[in-house]
This record gives sequence, C-alpha cells and structure tokens, in this order.
Amino acid sequence: MNRVRMVVLMSLLTAILVLIGRYVGGAGGAFFFFLIALAMNFFSYYYSDKIALAMTHSRPLSRAEAPELYAIVERLCRRAELPPPRIYLTPSSQPNAFATGRNPQHAAVAVTEGLLRYMNQTELEGVLAHELSHIKNRDTLISTIAATLAGAITFIASVIKWGFLLGGYRSDEEGGFNPIAALVLALVAPLAALIIQMAISRAAEFQADATGARIAGRADGLISALLKLEKAAQQIPMDVNPSASHMFIVNPLRGQVLASLFSTHPPTIERVKRLQAIQRNLHNLVR
Repeated sequence: MNRVRMVVLMSLLTAILVLIGRYVGGAGGAFFFFLIALAMNFFSYYYSDKIALAMTHSRPLSRAEAPELYAIVERLCRRAELPPPRIYLTPSSQPNAFATGRNPQHAAVAVTEGLLRYMNQTELEGVLAHELSHIKNRDTLISTIAATLAGAITFIASVIKWGFLLGGYRSDEEGGFNPIAALVLALVAPLAALIIQMAISRAAEFQADATGARIAGRADGLISALLKLEKAAQQIPMDVNPSASHMFIVNPLRGQVLASLFSTHPPTIERVKRLQAIQRNLHNLVR
C-alpha cells in the first residue's frame, strides 16, 4: 500500500512541477521541469535520510552522549524486529522528533535537545516507539520525498511570483507564456503541495501512534508525551523549513497561525482519544 502511495505522491508533485514549467516556458519549460522532477525523485529516494537531516541541521548523537536513549531505542527495536537506526540530535529547544530513511536498513531517528530535556523515560519511550513505527511502516521515504518536492515547488513558485511582480516576465505574441495564469499557478501550487502532504501525513500519524503503542506495550507514555509536545510547540518556536514540518511527531510550527490552519498533523486531542482506546484494549489483554 505504501508503495502505491509513494508512486501517487511522486506523480502528483511531479505534475505540479511540470505545470509550473509549462506556464513559465511552454513545452520546453515543461520538459525542463520534468527533468528536474525526475532528478529530485531520484535523489530524494536514495538520499532521503541525508536530505531530511540536512534540512533540520541534525548531527550524529553518540552513545556516550546519550546512553539511556540508545538503550531505549535498542530495546524497542528488538520488540519491533527492526535493525537499530542511526540516532541524531536536532538543535532546538522545542521537544520534538522525526524518523527518516528509505527503508529500515537506511533509517535514522532524530530527537531535539528539548525532547531529551523535557520528557521522562516513559514519555521518551512512547515518542521513540512512534518514530520506529514510521520506519516499520515505511512512511519515512514518502515523508522525505514529500518534503523535498514540496519545498522545491514552494521555492520555484515564489521565484515566479516575485519575478512577475517585479516585471521579470513578458508574454510573447504567440501566447507561449500567460503571465496571469503563471501568477495564479505560483500562488496555488504551494497550497496544492501542502494539501497532498496533509493527506499523506495525517493518516500516517494515526497509524504510527497505534503501532508505536503496541511496540512499547503501553500507550500512556505516548499520550502524556503528545500533550506535552502540543503545549511546547505553542510556546517554544522552532526554526524549521515548513516543507519539513510534517516529518515531526507534532507540527513544530503549531504556534504560527497560518501553519495551524493548514496543519499536516491530525488534532492532538483526536490522537489522544484513539490512544486511550488502545490503552484500554492493552489493559484488558493483560488482565
């Protein structure tokens, strides 16, 4: 199923890039942007982990720096039957985390400085189990491809918009370039890319919550962590590319009004309700 989602995602975001190219440079522009999309799909597939980690300025975190974190990850990986991922630290005071990589053999989990500071062990275990679930469910490749292509679309659309406003484009007499259509596309394309990200990310978050609770053997740690993370995201700003915001366990831009209107994550209260139901089921199984 995830393979189908990946193909659909690549196709939709590639189509947006080609449309931008068509209105900027006609058939030649469409072909040029198609080549750009192919190159980006290739690099985001094979180097998805490096792209995501570079976008968030994350650095490798050694075992000596965080022995307890490594112990939790390795214990959860044994339960989930996963190879241990590489662990990175993201320089941000906001507690948050994300996973990346094209498959479990090339996976990485990044945690922020704030996550290590504000979470207790049970909460940290819940967050890490959630991120390992993204790796197990193979969501990480789709997530990074979405971030890469959406970021490119937003950047190109911004260049077109400002070029038009500053008079950098001229329509030719043969109708090869429609400046009004190009301006509309430049405004609509980033929104279309965001909507695609939202549709993919929201479903993946619910699934990762459920899988993570089962890997940890309990849901209360993730429930408590999500409530803390939601509150912190509203109070502690995070300097992150909006195109990468959907990769995190909670939206790191929650405190920004516009980002909240178009959140790539489902409402935290809905996630908590579903996890509470899972917790009751797990409790009944133990009894």
